[in-house]
Amino acid sequence: MSEINLASQTDLLEDLEYRGLIHQVTNRENLSEKLQKERVVLYCGFDPTADSLHIGSLLPILCLRRFQKAGHIPLALVGGGTGLIGDPSGRSSERSLNTAETVADWTNSLKRQLSGFLDFDAAENAAKLVSNYDWIAPLDVITFLRDVGKNFTVNYMLAKDSVDSRLANGISFTEFSYMILQAYDFHKLHEDHGCSLQVGGSDQWGNITAGLDLIGKMGGSGAFGMTMPLVTKSDGKKFGKSESGAIWLDRNKTSAYQFYQFWINTDDADVIKFLKYFTFLNKSQIEELEAEHGQHPEKRIAHRELAREVTKLVHGEEAVVSAEKITQALFSGDVTQLSEAELVEALQDMPTTVISSTDSIGLIELLIEVGAAPSKRQARQDIESGAVSVNGVKQTSIETAVTFEQRLYGKFVMLKRGKKNYYLAKFE
Repeated sequence: MSEINLASQTDLLEDLEYRGLIHQVTNRENLSEKLQKERVVLYCGFDPTADSLHIGSLLPILCLRRFQKAGHIPLALVGGGTGLIGDPSGRSSERSLNTAETVADWTNSLKRQLSGFLDFDAAENAAKLVSNYDWIAPLDVITFLRDVGKNFTVNYMLAKDSVDSRLANGISFTEFSYMILQAYDFHKLHEDHGCSLQVGGSDQWGNITAGLDLIGKMGGSGAFGMTMPLVTKSDGKKFGKSESGAIWLDRNKTSAYQFYQFWINTDDADVIKFLKYFTFLNKSQIEELEAEHGQHPEKRIAHRELAREVTKLVHGEEAVVSAEKITQALFSGDVTQLSEAELVEALQDMPTTVISSTDSIGLIELLIEVGAAPSKRQARQDIESGAVSVNGVKQTSIETAVTFEQRLYGKFVMLKRGKKNYYLAKFE
């Protein structure tokens, strides 16, 4: 491996420590020395359990990116082979097995997604994508049991948390063997690519150390393992979930606006931690935001910076501009300046009523139709008190009718009652 000089940089492990990104690490002093002297090859695995990664995978993805920015060579391993088996780590029940065709499709989707985070064209430390299907699929049972399986005792495997936690409810031999397959991945990458470091979430510690043991037993040396903490929220709720479900990295599954909103709605108690975890802002920048947040939390400057930085990382600068434009439009109630695509993105989570009509409709009738008012009397009171707006324009006359010309892009009318109650009428 080529020599690199990181003397002018902050020690990578120190930076990871500051960010709270090191949960466990083997032989830290030796690893730190190696990272400062050599261009280290490292890997992290991502099993294709869906056609997109979600933000639960963002921390290890960005960890690979941090190492690459420091001059090292990341391997993003997509588990085309282990994805057919299922990882028992962190689960209380057996995973559903997917078909080979489905896993192959999901593997390709994940490869495309990971390409957006790592530099595969760097002159000296280009990232690489690998799939463990390439070396697992050709294995025959006898070779696997004789050459690999003989290195693991059942007692050793039972002692691992990923297995031990499942014994009460039962674990199939299929998932029981996952640890050996992941260990074999590390051995193959160590042997074929000179990979000397595996990183992953803290639930992967048992699998990572099993790989280190296998490398040693099969004649290798100089390998290390490191885990990051599993991300938790201060309110006890599961990270990566919103009211509408998982937050995906695929814009078609979670829009850029929804993604931006997830981050900007981070709890005050978590925002600085997440700035450390999920952004590439340096220590002084984060400390400045932390001081501002401590003095003026109501300004939510740290929240906006978090939302901007992570949305830019995942979806690009244009997505940030669009998300902020949508946010401002919904705050003011005036959505008339949004493009049709932005409007659809802004309104997708809004209570929607489909109305079959090409004619004008009375505002009172429309308020009742979309569920914004329970009765004509309430609708009249809301209008006369100035609590109702149509596409951001306040309405105070109970005689008002919503015309065809007011439909945005010929089909949308956004109603707002009070400060936060939005309703969408979609005309067909």
